Amino acid sequence: MARNKDVLTTGEVAKICNVAPRTVSKWFDSGQLRGYRIPGSRDRRIPITGLMKFMKQHNIPLDGLPSSQTRVLLVDHDSQVVELLESVLGDQTNYEVRTVNTGFAAGIECEKFRPHVMLLDMHLPDVDANDVKQLIRGNSDLELCKIVGMSAKLTEGQLKHLLANGFDGYLKKPFHVRQVIEAIEDAVAVVY
Repeated sequence: MARNKDVLTTGEVAKICNVAPRTVSKWFDSGQLRGYRIPGSRDRRIPITGLMKFMKQHNIPLDGLPSSQTRVLLVDHDSQVVELLESVLGDQTNYEVRTVNTGFAAGIECEKFRPHVMLLDMHLPDVDANDVKQLIRGNSDLELCKIVGMSAKLTEGQLKHLLANGFDGYLKKPFHVRQVIEAIEDAVAVVY
């Protein structure tokens, strides 16, 4: 399960509200956005409840706020893998899971769903998985998305090489569901 934060930095608030960090500092300094300063520091912290109130008052969409559920996007063209993982993750975890079967659909779904973790098949029929990874990494709105590569064809060494090339984890197929859950938990532990 995701470890939701109760307090955010000005940089995190800026990303959620889609504004510059300096704008958040001005809101804070003018008293519009309630929070506190770290003792002995100029750093500001904003409680999430205060941020939600501020966003509602100023008609800022709440969809950028961290969810209490970990959002997982499963990208795999193998319908059996998709059905199994969707079923098991739905039964054994509190994750919000969505699935797509092409790289193109993954890009569209990422924009709407803003996943915390993407489980990405390395052998999609329509696009190279590395291209999908590059698009996600190049989008500042998705910078918190962790990408876990999945493959039955790559060797253990090739899978480990993914970590050096921007992936946050990997799974070698066939895998046990417990391995999938651990990979998701390891990825989100870095986010929160």
